[in-house]
Amino acid sequence: MEATAQEVDAAVRAACAARGALADRAVRSAFLRTAAEQLEAAKGGLVETADAETALGPVRLNGELARTCYQLRAFADIVDEGAFLDVIINHPDDTATPPIPDLRRYKVPLGVVAVYSASNFPFAFSVAGGDTASALGAGCPVVVKAHPDHPALSELVAKVLRRAAAAHGIPEGVVGLVHGFEAGVELVKHPLVSAAGFTGSVRGGRALFDAAAARPTPIPFHGELGSLNPVVVTEAAAAERAEAIGTGLAGSMTLGVGQFCVKPGLVLAPSGAAGDRLVKSLTDAVSDTDAGVLLDHRMRDNFIAGVAERAELPEVESPVTPGAGSEHTVSAGFLTVSADKLAQEGQYDLLLEECFGPVTVVARYEDEAQVQEVLSRLPGNLTATVHLSAEEAAGEGRGAELLAELTPLAGRVLVNGWPTGVAVAPAQHHGGPYPATTSTSTSVGGTAIERWMRPVTYQTAPEAILPPELRDDNPLGLPRRFNGRLER
Repeated sequence: MEATAQEVDAAVRAACAARGALADRAVRSAFLRTAAEQLEAAKGGLVETADAETALGPVRLNGELARTCYQLRAFADIVDEGAFLDVIINHPDDTATPPIPDLRRYKVPLGVVAVYSASNFPFAFSVAGGDTASALGAGCPVVVKAHPDHPALSELVAKVLRRAAAAHGIPEGVVGLVHGFEAGVELVKHPLVSAAGFTGSVRGGRALFDAAAARPTPIPFHGELGSLNPVVVTEAAAAERAEAIGTGLAGSMTLGVGQFCVKPGLVLAPSGAAGDRLVKSLTDAVSDTDAGVLLDHRMRDNFIAGVAERAELPEVESPVTPGAGSEHTVSAGFLTVSADKLAQEGQYDLLLEECFGPVTVVARYEDEAQVQEVLSRLPGNLTATVHLSAEEAAGEGRGAELLAELTPLAGRVLVNGWPTGVAVAPAQHHGGPYPATTSTSTSVGGTAIERWMRPVTYQTAPEAILPPELRDDNPLGLPRRFNGRLER
């Protein structure tokens, strides 16, 4: 099934040829809604195929497909509203210094977008996932590099999207699909590809990011690569509700067999009696968690090797030992270590790296200085979480300071919650400092559409030849800023 260089070229050229058919916003939004409807109509077969390839189970997969369809409709609404075009009009002003000519600015689609599917979300971060939905919403055709863990599902979903496109007179090439590692490399290098979206490993994402930057014409590469997602539990919060925090942590770190990109992988918990209660609660909850199947045996092997290497470090303990379950499953667990081991560079740096699967590291700290020392050593993350007591959340103590300390580390900072479960909402941000992502953009939420557009300004252009989005009479009824005033 691996695509040749010639097949990649054909897919990209077919996508490029379909650009004009996406120019009409009404057609684009209708296409996205039809895609959602047809995915729902094909739900039975799609979920059955997805389960056969991923073993994620019909409950999880039905929920993920529903999220995917919701996301397609959400971007259709964004396209209809038109605010994402960022229309700004300035009439001439000879009194300004220097004088202002007639200027009219909005955003236009970049062109063909390469989308690299994720392993752990065969619907929501795959062929019809957020990168594809937002790119199509922006007016950009896509060529998707299918993930090898679900090739048959990828083909089925692509066919659904193409049928939806054809229903609105859009060429089926608007959604291309290729398979294979080399095809993914060829795709990011293709001169007609204008941007790329990726969800996967640091190693794979960085290689593609470097390839995108090394092109004769570099392109934007929006990659989600890896994240530790640290959690800080204050001593007061542990004293107030240690058991609830331990149970909540267990649910979050084992959700989806620990294969979510925002799984909490490092928890700073206090030493002493309150922290002991938290660890006891976590032990009980994780011990009651059934073994689960990882997405493929490569991931299973990496998980088993990764936790074993971490557990062998001096003075690292395993209250619940993670590792191999049956021939195909893994069991959840967690490791504990003194926080001072993580404060200095050395062999314990391994504990500050993501381990994909149902495991977390609980670092027990003695004082606030140790918390700050560990946080200062962390790379960028998708999320960072702090658990505060009721008084701290009300402004007493270091609540505000901790929030400020976590802000540089992540794109989403949570208070008294858990990061798994990324809502598809206008204010969502799913991104973070490198290596969490390679750009400042989000891959979830309405503003994800901004990744696939660029601004252009027309100066002193006669109104008769301007795009309708930039005309004074606003024939499309777009939200815009007109001579400094926000109009809706």
